[in-house]
Amino acid sequence: MNTSAWITAAARLQAERQPFALVSVLRVQPPASARAGDKALVTADGVIHGWIGGGCAQPAVIKTVRQALADGQPRTIRIAPTDTTAERTLGDVLEFGMACHSGGTLELFIDPVLPPPHLIVLGHSPVAHALAALAPRVGFSVSVVAEGATAADFPDADQVLATDDAPSVRETLPTPAFAVVATQGRRDLQALKAALGLRPARLWFVASARKAAVLKQSLIASGEDAQQVATIVAPAGEAIGAQTPEEIALSVLAAVVAARRAPAGATADTVAEPVPDTTLTAQEPAAPAHSCCGGAAKKAAAAIAHAAEGVAEAPAAAPKKSCCGG
Repeated sequence: MNTSAWITAAARLQAERQPFALVSVLRVQPPASARAGDKALVTADGVIHGWIGGGCAQPAVIKTVRQALADGQPRTIRIAPTDTTAERTLGDVLEFGMACHSGGTLELFIDPVLPPPHLIVLGHSPVAHALAALAPRVGFSVSVVAEGATAADFPDADQVLATDDAPSVRETLPTPAFAVVATQGRRDLQALKAALGLRPARLWFVASARKAAVLKQSLIASGEDAQQVATIVAPAGEAIGAQTPEEIALSVLAAVVAARRAPAGATADTVAEPVPDTTLTAQEPAAPAHSCCGGAAKKAAAAIAHAAEGVAEAPAAAPKKSCCGG
C-alpha cells in the first residue's frame, strides 16, 4: 500500500473543489498496525487514501470526518480497546471504544480541508472590478458574470462568464454561497435575474434602497418569485462611510465575510444586517434637504424607472442660473 497516496489525492480533490479531511496518527499504544506520523486523506463518502491503521479504527474515523466536514472544526479522537463501542468525551478528546482483538490504542487528529467559499460578482462596474480583485485575498473563489467581459478584465477571478443571460449562467455556474450584483446602472435587471436564477444563499445588490425597490417591483412584474426577490439585500455593505469604488467593495466584502462566518445553521434572518450610513449604502447621492436642487429627486426617480425598463436616460443639463450647476 502506498502510504503517501493522500498527497496525490489531496491535490486532485483541491483542484476539483471537493472537501476532505487529513487524518494524522498522533500516538500509538501497541499492538497496532499504524505508527505515529501516519496519515490518510478521508472523504465524506468514506474513501481513505493513505494509512491510519486497520479496519477496526476506520468506522470511528469516517464518522468523525463527516462531522468535521459538516461544521469545519478539527477534532482529536482516541480509539481504545473495550468490550463496547461507546463514545465519551474526555476534555478535548472524543474517545471511541473498539471491540477488536488487536488491543492497541490510537489517537488521531482530524483536520477538515474545505474548498474556498464561492462568490459570484455580477457586473462590469468599478465596484465589481474592485470586489473581484479583493475577494480572493480573503479566501474566496470568485466567478464574474458580465456581458462582454473577458478574463483580462478580471485577472484575479477564477472564472469570467461573458454573458448575463439567466439560463446560460444557471447552466454554467454552480449554486454559490454568495452573490453580489454590482452593475451600477448597466444591465441591472439582467444581472439580478441571473443572480436569482442561481439561488445563492445570500444576495446583495449595490444600489440605494429607492432604486432597489423600483427594480424589485420590476423583477416581480416580469415573473420572478416574490419571496426570492425579497431576499435581495440592498443597500449592500457595512456602514464604514465608504465613498470610492474600492471602499464600497471593501464594505460589501465585509458583509459577505460576516455572512460566511455566521454560526452554523444561521439563516438570512438570523445574520444581522447593519443599518447603513448614508455616505456608503445610498450608493448614489441624494439631493440635500431644503436645496434648490430638490427637483433632482424627481429626475433621479425617472432615471431609475427608465433603468428598470432598460432605457438609458441622457444626462440633463443644469439650468444656467441654478445653484447646482453655476
